[in-house]
Amino acid sequence: MKDLFSSYTLKGLDLKNRIVMPPMCQYSVENKDGIATDWHYLHYVSRAVGGTGFIIIEMTDVEPDGRISDFDLGLWSDDQIPALKRIVDACHSYGAKVGIQIAHAGRKAEDAEVPVAPSAIAFDENYKQPRALTTAEVKDMVEKFRSAAARAVKAGFDAIEIHGAHGYLIHQFHSPLTNKRDDEYGQDLILFGREVIQAVKGEMPEDMPLIMRISAKEYVEGGYGIEESIAFAKAYQEAGIDMFDVSSGGEGPIAAFGRPGTHAGYQVPLARDIKQALDVPVIAVGRLDDAKLANAVIGNEDADLVAVGRGLLRNPHWALEAASNLRKETSIPKQYSAGF
Repeated sequence: MKDLFSSYTLKGLDLKNRIVMPPMCQYSVENKDGIATDWHYLHYVSRAVGGTGFIIIEMTDVEPDGRISDFDLGLWSDDQIPALKRIVDACHSYGAKVGIQIAHAGRKAEDAEVPVAPSAIAFDENYKQPRALTTAEVKDMVEKFRSAAARAVKAGFDAIEIHGAHGYLIHQFHSPLTNKRDDEYGQDLILFGREVIQAVKGEMPEDMPLIMRISAKEYVEGGYGIEESIAFAKAYQEAGIDMFDVSSGGEGPIAAFGRPGTHAGYQVPLARDIKQALDVPVIAVGRLDDAKLANAVIGNEDADLVAVGRGLLRNPHWALEAASNLRKETSIPKQYSAGF
């Protein structure tokens, strides 16, 4: 049977296990220049040393005003490539593969003087009022994603993940709650997402997987549910997505911090539904820190990979601990072998 420590291959991505460190913002850029620091290096490389099979670098933005905060990573400049490449090379030396999530925060860009969005609708009373992108600016935004992808390839990443979830720009376009446009990008809510996928795909080697994070359900009145997300995921799959990273929320008040509906594994059924409906590989995420639960998600074939967020924030060696608890074979650094 498949388990958390069985290998996995998707196109040219060969993983030693099925444990994913999902993208989690560190807000640790020092000079507001979007360049990774020593904190980022230590943070990600320690998880590679700790046995994680696939590390996805945090939300990395395609333009300065696309960041949640001025302390987020960026890929809008070639100056940002070397620090990321240093992280990738080091993680590779410890047996981990590395992806990067490219994104734009849209109306959730907290430090932008005037955020941009599909439509001029603020997230809530605590957020700035965004302005609607012009049609020409939307097309230019597609090119910014393309350029960021080209830089990710130069940095040596093994995969790219497009952020289409959690209420950020692509999600804002494909949600009827936030896209009230009357141009082509309002008449077809998934046009922007499709164009971004096609642009990014055009910069990637054939054997490099393209992943997309989606919110499969919105927790707000009038928001979309699993049937709608299956439909837009199918369109994104046809545009070139190889795997979906299935999350939820972002347009409503329910988040993952102890609110109703956030029990252990609460998003796994969404991942399973996407996987079965589209016959596509998926990553499950959301309160899967318990090794036995994470292993069961793989063993039951609910998902192909399992993302462990808070568990890996607490313990960079979560994968080694999981292998010990599950009595699975894994490669332990010789310097740490006495501990196991």
